[in-house]
Amino acid sequence: MNPTAMDWCALIGRVVLAALFLPAGVEKILHLQDTIGAVTAAGMPLPNIAGPIGAVIEAVAPVLLIVGLFTRFSALALIAFTAVASYYFHDYWTMVGPERMQNQGNFWKNMAVIGGLCYALGFGAGLISIDARRARP
Repeated sequence: MNPTAMDWCALIGRVVLAALFLPAGVEKILHLQDTIGAVTAAGMPLPNIAGPIGAVIEAVAPVLLIVGLFTRFSALALIAFTAVASYYFHDYWTMVGPERMQNQGNFWKNMAVIGGLCYALGFGAGLISIDARRARP
């Protein structure tokens, strides 16, 4: 694949990955008390802190990912967010029946998303990004 096609693929990948997070993050910020309630119900420690931090990560990191600014840091933040959310909200190993099947699918979908984010973490944003413009002399 030529470098131009690789950079367009990187951009498309960043946008598609970000599209998964951004609407949910904005929703969590707009309904922060509901977010804190869900975090509390999931059994996460320090829900009054974890809820707002998670909401901000889920809303801000995708924007940075889309424009390719602090791409590796944004990918790392979303990896951490997704791993924690998967453990607390898709704990299929504690469930039975249809609930288990649904959450198992969501858990492994999230692991695939982490895989995509690992590409952004490892390879960066590509040339179609603010990071690339900042690196130019």
